[in-house]
Amino acid sequence: MIRTTLLILGLALSAGPALAQTMDHSHHAGMQHSGPQHSGPMPTMPGQDAFGTIQEIVGILEADPRTDWSKVSIGRLREHLVDMNEVTLRATSTEMPVDGGLRMAVTGTGRTLDAIHRMVPAHAAQMTGVHGWTWKVEPQADGAVLTVTTTDPAQVAKVRALGFIGLMAQGAHHQEHHLAMARGELVH
Repeated sequence: MIRTTLLILGLALSAGPALAQTMDHSHHAGMQHSGPQHSGPMPTMPGQDAFGTIQEIVGILEADPRTDWSKVSIGRLREHLVDMNEVTLRATSTEMPVDGGLRMAVTGTGRTLDAIHRMVPAHAAQMTGVHGWTWKVEPQADGAVLTVTTTDPAQVAKVRALGFIGLMAQGAHHQEHHLAMARGELVH
């Protein structure tokens, strides 16, 4: 167990001291390694994507001496990641080609419905104009209707191929948004 812990901490130290501290689980009661000791590569994935995102953000915050811990809200980031999970895995999208793009009726119930209402309009506002696409959201009692269109005929096939979740994944703003949200700087 000591060798495994040292290997993990060694990998973590190469990634940064803040990450090493978040990865040290040697203090957990009852942790015993019953299998053979491995000297090869160790896994780097945390085992769950939201957990890994939070772990990465906490490491960044701990490594930044300017972090204002009185404003940090990891709980808010977690709630957003739950919303992302709901929209990605539980929302239903009925897609229909329209002139210049795609119309998507995105529906859900309970927590999924709430996540649709929070995420779809916020993402559409962030993405309008990117790639020359127009994003229009019509809130509905059971979700939202999202229409994404373009005047560029070469982009129409791409919009349609991406579909709802591919369009929601567009943009390189997600990571920055997560860090800002955790710092208490930005909320949908």
